[in-house]
Amino acid sequence: MVNHTVVLYPSPAIGHLISAVELSKLILKHHPSLSITILITTPPYNTGSTAPYIKYVSQTCPLIHFYYLPIINLPSTNSPHNETLAFELLRLNNPLVHQALQSISHNSTVQSFIIDSFCTPALDIGINLNIPTFYFFTSGISALAHLLYFPTHTKKLDDQDTYLDFPGLPRISISDMPKPMLDRTDKVHEFILSTATHMPKSQGVIINSFESLEPRALKAISEGLCVPDAPKPPIYAIGPLIAANEGHECLSWLDAQPSQSVVFLCFGSLGLFSEAQLKEIAIGLENSGLRFLWVVRSPPTDDESKRFLAPAEPELDALLPSVLEAVCAGVPMIAWPLYAEQPLNKVIVVEEIKIALQVEQTEDGFVSANELEKRVRQLLESDQGKVVRERTIRICKEAKAAMSEGGSSLRALTELVESWKQ
Repeated sequence: MVNHTVVLYPSPAIGHLISAVELSKLILKHHPSLSITILITTPPYNTGSTAPYIKYVSQTCPLIHFYYLPIINLPSTNSPHNETLAFELLRLNNPLVHQALQSISHNSTVQSFIIDSFCTPALDIGINLNIPTFYFFTSGISALAHLLYFPTHTKKLDDQDTYLDFPGLPRISISDMPKPMLDRTDKVHEFILSTATHMPKSQGVIINSFESLEPRALKAISEGLCVPDAPKPPIYAIGPLIAANEGHECLSWLDAQPSQSVVFLCFGSLGLFSEAQLKEIAIGLENSGLRFLWVVRSPPTDDESKRFLAPAEPELDALLPSVLEAVCAGVPMIAWPLYAEQPLNKVIVVEEIKIALQVEQTEDGFVSANELEKRVRQLLESDQGKVVRERTIRICKEAKAAMSEGGSSLRALTELVESWKQ
């Protein structure tokens, strides 16, 4: 019997790998006759250990297989952007990816090749091998609309005070755009432009979101407004995909607290604060009088004796929330953007989806204790906060409906799998 497999190619970061696995689980749940092969890139730089997670998935999901690509060396770079390393690594990976797909094809029929948005150089490989090739975009629909329309604005990026119009989105300040997009002196700018212009050449974009969460952005993409000079890419909104919670000692404490009474602070694996900012957060939380759970990472220092938490604790990474996780739990947010696409996400969740309040920061990004106290009280105790809380609960119900039988996300999944058979 011929084995039919779907090959996924994520970028090496743990978050992208987890998203690829969750997409794999969704496909297998509804189409168990398929198998999944995930290509694993081992970067020559530190992205955190993925080995324990891969071992766990291999033991619990036997239809998901991991194919390790050989390790390659990267040339040195002076780029200040982490994304430059990832893009360059995945570009150099191309011959290895080609060999892997040919090898897998010897024993299986490759139904589809699904590549991460960082893996654009591999698009031509799938096309040349006559394998239906799709992108898996792990951010939201609004971020996708922003990326697809980005080439239109490349000559308008010099003035940080300028606001730009993107179809289906609120007006975006250049200062809220991801820094790699704005750095035209770095290779990363070219990589991002290449991704934006190549996506419409694929057979579609799979996205971890759902229709009713970001309807304006989805409509803009579907109507071709974001890609005015090329065919619009088919969009498959199959989310929300959320990794199952494997349990943590903090959860027993959370379960003992009154409903909707705890403020959870978590800023991602790169969310490091100075000692002064950490003290200010602590004062603001204490003055609020509210219960809180705070994932704290060491402030930057060369003195190991002053570090009170390792910079990358795997068990804490399991607690790091995304916008989708907050939505699925019906939990409203306070937006405090620090890095990468977080400033853009802030605009989307505050102004477009309206499920978050925004903290006010100084020009250097500092947030005072008074400001933090004000925002957490506003979210949990004010009429404005009540509107945000009620809207978040409504969208939580819509997320569950999207993943239910007959829901928009499962319909999109069916359309996606059917397209592989054509």
